[in-house]
Amino acid sequence: MTTQRSEPGQNADERTMLEGWLDYHRATLAWKCEGLTDGQLRAASVAPSELSLMGLVRHMAEVERSWFRRVFAGEDAGPIYYGEADPDGEFHPGEADTWTDAYETWQAEIEAARRNTAGHSLDERSQGRHHSHPEPCSLRWIYTHMIEEYARHNGHADLLREAIDGATGE
Repeated sequence: MTTQRSEPGQNADERTMLEGWLDYHRATLAWKCEGLTDGQLRAASVAPSELSLMGLVRHMAEVERSWFRRVFAGEDAGPIYYGEADPDGEFHPGEADTWTDAYETWQAEIEAARRNTAGHSLDERSQGRHHSHPEPCSLRWIYTHMIEEYARHNGHADLLREAIDGATGE
């Protein structure tokens, strides 16, 4: 698999720009994971951190699910990887967890996000609420937050990938 990334046009309209940057950052995370084994993708960075590339992908599946399904669409979509026994379960992939499963789950959440936002204006308010934001938020805010979330974690992914095999890149 070779991930294709492209920045949105510099003069695109706002919706195209927001969706374009979000897709760019989604593709960047996939790119950082390319060509690695399941073991490398599960490998934690440095103690005491438990952060891994697979953990980041699983986390972003949870984040996509939270903001686009639970918050924006108001769906009753439970967690995928975490629970009472392990509140940070997405960051703890085990030996049986595979890249294929993590990637497919993440992509399914991205597709759900696209379906849930199609045809809605950037000013439309969320149907649900996030525990850290008691007021409904606009789709514009959610897109901007998701770009920030991916950009931050892509910085983590840069460091993780470099520690695994020395690969660097923007």
